[in-house]
Amino acid sequence: MRRRPGIAGLQNAAATRDQFRLVGENVAKVRTDVMKEQLATFRSQLEEFARKHKSDIRKNPVFRQQFHEMCAKVGVDPLASNKGVWAELLGIGDFYYELGVQIVDICIATRSHNGGLIDLLDLRKLLGQKRKATLESLSEDDCLRAISKLKVLGSGFEVISVGRRKLVRSVPTELNKDHSGILGLAQAEGYVTVEQVEREFSWSTGRAIDALETLLKEGLAMIDDGHRDGKRRYWFPCVTVSSDTAAVEK
Repeated sequence: MRRRPGIAGLQNAAATRDQFRLVGENVAKVRTDVMKEQLATFRSQLEEFARKHKSDIRKNPVFRQQFHEMCAKVGVDPLASNKGVWAELLGIGDFYYELGVQIVDICIATRSHNGGLIDLLDLRKLLGQKRKATLESLSEDDCLRAISKLKVLGSGFEVISVGRRKLVRSVPTELNKDHSGILGLAQAEGYVTVEQVEREFSWSTGRAIDALETLLKEGLAMIDDGHRDGKRRYWFPCVTVSSDTAAVEK
């Protein structure tokens, strides 16, 4: 018969477990302290890098994006506040806040034309006109970062993907999969018909008309009944290349 461990044996085992636990906690604390020290060093080096390459960061959109990616790896967000070391070093906060205001202006100015949904590329072109700058000087990444800061304004102002395009939404319209599918289909010619929607998605007539009428009601579509075949076209300015010619106050 095996003998059960005595009280002394149990006490020794418990003491051993406590020792291992304490050793583990000490090792974890040392590792945490080392990581904090390394991050502090990285941040310091990042600030020095920013000082050295200040001009490139402000003027070169590709370099600016790479700088943001480098910041993200060490947990630094230069746009988290418009005050502090990054604003003093680069004025980079001012750049994105100004860009955000201009994006709002353009979205409001073009809303009657596109229903509050504008292609990101068209938005960049209009921003270039407003800022009297080339398209290359303002990257897609710059626009996406500025738009992300507009979320504090509440519903709307977000980027959605429809097919191959990225669209900026500035109205609190909730688009479901049916609506997104129709917008994607419209990219080919700028419009769709009820028959096209039925054929493409194998929908009933009622489902197709319901989705199209919702988009029409939300101001995202326009009706064209002037064709010999008698088929109604639903045009979507937000996915046509002509939206960059919309009138915008400068």
